[in-house]
Amino acid sequence: MIKCVDLFCGAGGLSHGLMKEGIEILAGFDIDESCRYPYEKNNHASFYNQDVSTLKGEDINRIFGNGGVKLLAGCAPCQPFSTYSHRYGKDTTGKWALMYQFSRLVHESDPDLITMENVSSVIRHEVFSDFVADIKKLGYQTWFDVVDCSQYGVPQARKRLVFLASKFGEISLIKPSSKNPVTVREAIGSLPVISAGETHIKDKLHTSASLSKLNLERIKHSKPGGTWRDWPEHLVAACHRQESGKSFPSVYGRMEWDKPSPTMTTQCYGFGNGRFGHPEQNRAISLREAAILQSFPKTYKFIDNTKPIEMTNLGRLIGNAVPVGLGKAIGKSLKRHMANL
Repeated sequence: MIKCVDLFCGAGGLSHGLMKEGIEILAGFDIDESCRYPYEKNNHASFYNQDVSTLKGEDINRIFGNGGVKLLAGCAPCQPFSTYSHRYGKDTTGKWALMYQFSRLVHESDPDLITMENVSSVIRHEVFSDFVADIKKLGYQTWFDVVDCSQYGVPQARKRLVFLASKFGEISLIKPSSKNPVTVREAIGSLPVISAGETHIKDKLHTSASLSKLNLERIKHSKPGGTWRDWPEHLVAACHRQESGKSFPSVYGRMEWDKPSPTMTTQCYGFGNGRFGHPEQNRAISLREAAILQSFPKTYKFIDNTKPIEMTNLGRLIGNAVPVGLGKAIGKSLKRHMANL
């Protein structure tokens, strides 16, 4: 049995995918307390609200206990490596330090298997090269590549770096499961119709942000896959009239039914934040739709029903998550690896 401790676990996307493939999830660590409810409710594991810099290998091994194959998983927050950041030097004191902390915990806990997911651009940073070299020095066989999540059952165009390591020999991610990506229509086309600013009575997460009168007019004139250039002149935003705004055609865009969605971000619930308009209804996608496009099950619980919906917080949990479908692909790869020994 493979047993997993998940660092930087978030709302549990990676853990849930691994769990679906039969890996026992023991615990997740994250500094965001709002991750506790979704993580524990859906993954039958303990959540620790703790900074990994204060965590010790002996703490992890106490959770692992005796027996089984130890998997240390994690996704160090990606903001330092995003295309919006141009800090390419080494920084071992700020958020860059999180990957070095991950490396330290590998040294101290000595797991059998390791997996990490991150934004694709991390591959060109020194901190990642250091991480890989350090893991290799410990005797692990390693594999990493940038993969398209839409090839692994995720209804979303999302490129991510996947890293795998094993003490037992060569390891790699399984080949893509399908040449025909799941489309937006297949993923969310059957959900009940709601209006902007409305919450469905049977699913609290199926709630859509309200729209101003101006943005309601804009979305009515937006075509699936189109741009703000489709609008009448009086609806075009001032920023788009400037030279710098002409390179952002996807802002205020609608998704297309018969393609995967664009990459979900922490602001995926906002019509003006990207191509996050519903393909047909005059609103931005709901939080539930965003979660489904991240390949979370339709029944995944993100908040207690007694709690109010906080769009910003829940958007962050959903947008930052590892897609469950990618987690399943990693889980299948690890299971296959162990079966072939």
